[in-house]
Amino acid sequence: MTQFQGTQISPETIRAAVDGDAAAHEFIYRHCSRPVYSLIRRLIPNAATADDIFQDVFVEVLRSIGSYTGEGAFAGWVRTIAVNKCLMHLRSPWHRSLFWIDADASEDDANSFVPIDPAPRPDAQAAAADLERALATLPALSRTVVLLHDVEGYKHHEIARMLGRSTGFSKSQLARAHMRLRGLLDPGLPKSQDGSLQCTPLSTSC
Repeated sequence: MTQFQGTQISPETIRAAVDGDAAAHEFIYRHCSRPVYSLIRRLIPNAATADDIFQDVFVEVLRSIGSYTGEGAFAGWVRTIAVNKCLMHLRSPWHRSLFWIDADASEDDANSFVPIDPAPRPDAQAAAADLERALATLPALSRTVVLLHDVEGYKHHEIARMLGRSTGFSKSQLARAHMRLRGLLDPGLPKSQDGSLQCTPLSTSC
């Protein structure tokens, strides 16, 4: 059994995993588990459900790793599987009514959110923690659009296809979510040059 080392998942490691090498499987799991679980918990706040999806993701990753073509980062391929598993859960019949409950909500609902800490934070890590707490207050649909767009980098037409909605719907949900988050966190809300939120996890690669 080969021992795998290093900070990146190499093509050799992936080929070994395809061949069923248990050490390669363990190496991939150790490198990807933390960012993948962080992503899942952002989309699925319930810990027990997130744990189940996390296990399903790695079963799928190791079962279908032979289908990874090498186009694009391996971490991105893994995260796509995680996102799809989360969206499958959110679109499930028993969860769907809760997931879409905020789809037609009035933007006046933003008034019901209580600011967490409007003062600028001197500590970037503390500011990131405030942003995480603010994200957790968003309804499921709004939070999902923010995470897919601002964190995972999906375009609006891709998000629309994932959610079975229009591109305009994705844009409006993102604008509404940004408005709510700014109401919670301004003036300390970190933003990118394009206006997206800087809410990328500390580690998103594997």
